Amino acid sequence: MKSVFLESHNMKNRAGGLGTFNYELIKAIAEKPTADLEIYLNLKDPQQAQDEFKDTFKYKKYSSLQRHALFRIRQKFDVWHSMNQNTKIEPFSAPKKYILTVHDVIFMEQGQEADRQKNITLFKDKLKRADVITYISEFARQQVHNHFQVPQVEEVIIYNGNPVAHTVNFESYKPQTPPGKPFFYSIGDFLERKNFMALVKMIEITNGYNLIISGNNDKGYGQEIKDYITQKNLQDRVFLTGKVSEEGKQYYMANCTSFLFPSVNEGFGLPPVEAMYFGKPVFLSNLSSLPEIGGDAAFYWENFDPEYMRDFVLQNLDHFNTNPWHYIEKIKARGRFFSWDKAADEYLKLYRK
Repeated sequence: MKSVFLESHNMKNRAGGLGTFNYELIKAIAEKPTADLEIYLNLKDPQQAQDEFKDTFKYKKYSSLQRHALFRIRQKFDVWHSMNQNTKIEPFSAPKKYILTVHDVIFMEQGQEADRQKNITLFKDKLKRADVITYISEFARQQVHNHFQVPQVEEVIIYNGNPVAHTVNFESYKPQTPPGKPFFYSIGDFLERKNFMALVKMIEITNGYNLIISGNNDKGYGQEIKDYITQKNLQDRVFLTGKVSEEGKQYYMANCTSFLFPSVNEGFGLPPVEAMYFGKPVFLSNLSSLPEIGGDAAFYWENFDPEYMRDFVLQNLDHFNTNPWHYIEKIKARGRFFSWDKAADEYLKLYRK
């Protein structure tokens, strides 16, 4: 029986993209026949996962000490899957095969130089270990090749799935925002690259709509946006919900007029495909992976001038409303294209190979 170790400790943060990737992929794998594989998960709270997945997996308890060479996991595995490019957890002894999944190398384009150098060193070491490199988008692959010397190993693009595979019951959800007025919606951690300020400045000159943004806004960029909302007296038009439950997220996506996502750097971008599940018109930046992910089912801004963004949204909403079912069918089909079931099949094929 082949042993497979999934370095999955990021699964604890389900509000972020990496946590979502870990959880959704593992959940999809758990629904597949895996009797020929002995799959280990590395988790801070193994009991919680064991309650959900039972004996489908074996479980290792994650400790921050595992980041240090002396305390690395000493059990030898046939396959070690490093589920994101930033983790510092590595095997003590080389496995027979090492799979590295790359979500992005955004650290090359942001942050402090000292942090960048640490991430570069860490990533180069992972590239040297890798027998197979998987990427969550073609953009992510190009990004790595633009910045690094990539070894001559197998490279595979495996798209993320859509985290919204079915609707939850959100009928009893009570939003913390005023009812009645049409609204635009967005969601994500408040990082500068998410470019949420562009949406706030757009809504400032857009009549008839509110703006709701969900996500962790406790950091510096979040405070910058809060200060701007106060300064411009937009408290009755722009609403920051903070982190939101699955019921809340689906409520806002199902009820918004359209979903707006002006991010300037995404390895994949899960929220737009979640909104597509509900057939909502999706407006994206034309940067990084977003055109690859949205395909011809989304609308793309070419710049972030507030008047241009407003006019582009309103004009395309008019087009959408002239023949909504034509657009809705295309949008939902694009959302269904991204499947954790397909992703699990492709990763399991790699483990077995």
